[in-house]
Amino acid sequence: MSLCEDLICNNILIGSLDRLLPSVSTGLSPRKRTTSQCKSEPPLLRTSKRTIYTAGRPPWYNEHGTQSKDAFVIGLCGGSASGKTTVARKIIEALDVPWVVLLSMDSFYKVLTPEQQIMAASNDYNFDHPDAFDFDLLKHILRKLKQGKSIKIPVYDFTTHGRHKDWKTIYGASVIIFEGIMAFADKELLQLLDMKLFVDTDSDIRLVRRLRRDISERGREIEGVIKQYNKFVKPAFEQYIEPTMRLADIVVPRGGGNMVAIDLIVQHVHSQLEERELSVRAALASAHQAQPLPQTLSVLESTPQVKGMHTIIRNKETSRDEFIFYSKRLMRLLIERALSFLPSQVHVVQTPQGEDYEGRAFNGKRITGVSILRAGETMEPALRAVCKDVRIGKILIQTNQDTGEPELHYLRLPKDISEDYVILMDCTVSTGAAAMMAVRVLLDHDVQEDKILLVSLLMAEMGIHSVAYAFPQVKIITTAVDKKVNDLFHIIPGIGNFGDRYFGTDAPPDWSDEDLDEPSY
Repeated sequence: MSLCEDLICNNILIGSLDRLLPSVSTGLSPRKRTTSQCKSEPPLLRTSKRTIYTAGRPPWYNEHGTQSKDAFVIGLCGGSASGKTTVARKIIEALDVPWVVLLSMDSFYKVLTPEQQIMAASNDYNFDHPDAFDFDLLKHILRKLKQGKSIKIPVYDFTTHGRHKDWKTIYGASVIIFEGIMAFADKELLQLLDMKLFVDTDSDIRLVRRLRRDISERGREIEGVIKQYNKFVKPAFEQYIEPTMRLADIVVPRGGGNMVAIDLIVQHVHSQLEERELSVRAALASAHQAQPLPQTLSVLESTPQVKGMHTIIRNKETSRDEFIFYSKRLMRLLIERALSFLPSQVHVVQTPQGEDYEGRAFNGKRITGVSILRAGETMEPALRAVCKDVRIGKILIQTNQDTGEPELHYLRLPKDISEDYVILMDCTVSTGAAAMMAVRVLLDHDVQEDKILLVSLLMAEMGIHSVAYAFPQVKIITTAVDKKVNDLFHIIPGIGNFGDRYFGTDAPPDWSDEDLDEPSY
């Protein structure tokens, strides 16, 4: 039979298999089995109704800067082709929670040896046995995710039975949905699951789905698929998977078509998330205030020049051009001051006259600037002007208009930032909630606390105390400190909304000095 005839026969067979399957509309793009479902560039999951950002979350730490709540982990088990991913995605869409990660057990297949590769090519390797999965790596990654840490996960390719060179980065979910045929097969793994679901689907439907998937997506022959099903898939389900149904909190018959079960699951998850809500700003407003300013704070000397520039930029009558000009001058002085706190060592060079000069040189691997969008971005030119080839990262933090709490919506950090000294830039800091979140993000990406320098044009005493108490090794550098923050968390006397004055945009009625603005993707 020719290749063309083979393709025609396969298409006819796939069409016949489609007619055997019950219709379940997911509203999402088809599943691709060759890569993980977790995205990092850009961090989103598109549904028929909206875009769900899969990186970021509300505060997951308290005023002490320590972990206050773990991400909520849902374990989703069931036989091969039972519809676990469909159920997971329907839960994600119904939850209407922005920060959700879908983690597939498919990402954790072990890399096959050359001998195992040959067996897999002839459908003689058992992918449906617990030994086929790297449970140690899986548990390590799930623990990190549950703790709100940044972690890389492998990307498995079913065509090569190996892992891609580049792994995906996942960070900061409020809800993690972990799905796989062996999701309940390990006792330690079970302890990490806050909710356990089992998708119970008729074996005939599972077989038809598996035939369709393996033929259309993996280019396999029907004889090989049936051979593998009878030799490995069916026995593994009966021995390892079906018995774990008793461990489930909820059994979901018929998979993604059972909207009654999905609605009940969503209600429970919402109730759990509500119990974990935390008012960070309110806690900061009442903590650590009646104390002297910390030793980690460095304030630019209030010379007539610095005082004069503050007079200009604080004046509400100052034009936008003048505001930008004098803000940039202050930023340059601020960055120069921050660089003086970086470690240095003696470095001897020879002058053009042939004489030795004993100078100083930076004693570190790299300097990276990270701006808190959008106002912090205005400080990047000053950093680039004094640090050649400096790397830049960005963090978007914005205030939830309903709760008044800061939320992390987006981040883009340079590779291997954990080895760098990081200059964290924000133009104003009032309560310190946004700055604390940004520092927490850096720590979660393994940046050392004593290598973080927070720089800001203007800070309130409350914000300084909040950051210093939570992160006592972070160096804080500013050009001025104001004593008060009013009931709306505005710095008094303050500078106004820096971002709006700098970019010429109108301030919203509930603007914040911390400039937690709407994202501009």
